[in-house]
Amino acid sequence: MVADIIERLARRHVLVVGDIVLDEYLIGTASRISREAPVPVLEYSERRLIAGGAANPSVNIMRLGSQAHQVAVVGADDAGDQLRDVLSSHAIDTAAVVTDPARATTVKTRLMAQMGFRFPQQVARLDRVNREPIAPDISRLLADTALAKADRIDALLFSDYHAGLLTADLVKALVGGLRETHPDIILTADAQGELAKYAGLTLVKCNADDARAYLQRDLQSDDDFAEAARTLYTELRLTGGMVITRGADGATLATAESLSAPDLSVHVPAPSVTDVYDTVGAGDTA
Repeated sequence: MVADIIERLARRHVLVVGDIVLDEYLIGTASRISREAPVPVLEYSERRLIAGGAANPSVNIMRLGSQAHQVAVVGADDAGDQLRDVLSSHAIDTAAVVTDPARATTVKTRLMAQMGFRFPQQVARLDRVNREPIAPDISRLLADTALAKADRIDALLFSDYHAGLLTADLVKALVGGLRETHPDIILTADAQGELAKYAGLTLVKCNADDARAYLQRDLQSDDDFAEAARTLYTELRLTGGMVITRGADGATLATAESLSAPDLSVHVPAPSVTDVYDTVGAGDTA
């Protein structure tokens, strides 16, 4: 069954629009506790660069055998060049990755301590991010560049990390432009809190806390989440599905069929995973 699903997902073209991040890992061996503060002293061993934020689903799309087309902004800086290189190493299309000299590339730096034979453990994180909305001229450039690819695209994914790219104007321009010329295109969003902005799409995903905040109610049981997913499906005027991810409790899916037959709401259990040392990207992958 899983193989059949993966086969159906292959050989597609997906436009991924959102806040891309250079995930930087600085890994060192924990040798002792500092005399200056109760923190470990790390002796540097290596640096790893990974495509994060909205670039993570693009990597996953490529691994499923499809083509990801990244629509994003980077700064005119070394981090921007490095992030482009990481994207290119995965064969992700970066033609619509725009350089904005007025912004710095978002970088999330994680200090990782290697202790014995265990996986490196994160001991600190430093984020460099500009959350101001992108300039109107950059927004128009992104919309024009993305819409120029419309004839090749099977689906669009908004991946929102609240770093200024996915303004209401850009979302409206892309949804309106694609719906006008390609009414059957699949439009999806990883909303990360701003659910109302993505009303009218095919499918929207949010996490449990975002669902609780939007609906202003407590959600605990499977039935609670099933009802919440159905409510969000209706209020957001979705046409395909509403997914609420629930961490270790898996995910809940509501579709049009489940509105009239609540028993058709689907609960997907989380896979059994042990020795988790880094959850970066887990939400996107879900």
